Amino acid sequence: MKEQKLTWRARGRLWFRIGIRLVLLIVGLWLLWKVGLPLLSLMAPFVAALITAAILHPAVRWLRSTLGGSRKLWSLLVLVLLFGLMGAALGGLIYAAGAQLISLVQSWDDLLANLEGIFQQLEQIFARFWDLVPPALNETVDSVWDSVLEWLKNTLPGMLEGLVNYAKDKALSLPSFGLALIIYIMASYLLTADYPDLRTAAARRTDRRLLAFLIQVRDTALAAFGGYLKAEFLLSVGVFFILLGGFFIIHQPYGLLLALVLAVMDFIPIIGAGTVMVPWAVIDLFTGNLGGAIRLLVIWGLIALFRRVGEPKFVGDQTGLSPILSLVSIYVGMRLGGVLGMILGPTVLLIALNLVKLGLFDGVRADAEAAVEDVIAILRERPESE
Repeated sequence: MKEQKLTWRARGRLWFRIGIRLVLLIVGLWLLWKVGLPLLSLMAPFVAALITAAILHPAVRWLRSTLGGSRKLWSLLVLVLLFGLMGAALGGLIYAAGAQLISLVQSWDDLLANLEGIFQQLEQIFARFWDLVPPALNETVDSVWDSVLEWLKNTLPGMLEGLVNYAKDKALSLPSFGLALIIYIMASYLLTADYPDLRTAAARRTDRRLLAFLIQVRDTALAAFGGYLKAEFLLSVGVFFILLGGFFIIHQPYGLLLALVLAVMDFIPIIGAGTVMVPWAVIDLFTGNLGGAIRLLVIWGLIALFRRVGEPKFVGDQTGLSPILSLVSIYVGMRLGGVLGMILGPTVLLIALNLVKLGLFDGVRADAEAAVEDVIAILRERPESE
């Protein structure tokens, strides 16, 4: 293919358009970083309430059309049921954690005795090993160990002070969190009760083309997020059977109930089954049950391996992304936004791909191709011989 050299007029217009797009991109990213994210943080209770109202709207509409009555009444009942179940689950979790903490405190002396016995065994093992080490290496290791102890002596007070300050800041932020929670609950009721009227008013004041575009984005986001939830559910089912099989093999009492509870916890990305299994294994290790600790860690390792290998495949199948794109979106989202970014990564990528299919970036792609061809034509041009 022969490159077509652009005229200076066409070249200037091309690179001017590219420059404008780059400036708009930079300004948009800057506004998103400096204005969008702080504004989102400020309006977080209302954004969460709007999402809650959109999710509960089909249920409230079905109850009203089936049983009759006021939408405000059904909105109130549905929200009371939802928040009641969430509060009961949270209260049960706190109660269980408190009971375990009380049990731990009551058996603290036994745990310390077992821990002391383990340390004595480790000390005997290291002493036997140390007799086999050459004296010159002993001096080097002792010097390094003294340096480590000195570093800990100088660093540990600062770390403890930072930890205390962090805990104090979190404790001081509890009133603000409680106020935000109350505002979220109130806004959830108001938005859920008036959701159809608010949506109709917003649609009436929005341009038709923009409205069609926003509907397309919304449908794509809901499909991607729903696919992600379905993928996480399927992964949790697989985790449940891994736990059930592992508990059956090691003859763990209440294996079915434990597998079910841990699978439900594994469905929540910020918690996961490891939140329980790793401390459980550590407690077994401290109490001298080394075999039990190893068995629990093996089961947890199988769960972690299953999720790391299967998550890109499951998410890709349910959202329509290829496994490699799903893996890239999960990894990049995790690096940029932690757990929330890991959840939103596939959704954002799927929205971007659908926007490309809708032709939103056709002008950008055409200018990029023209710019590449222009650069190639300039580089291949040879100066005329005199």
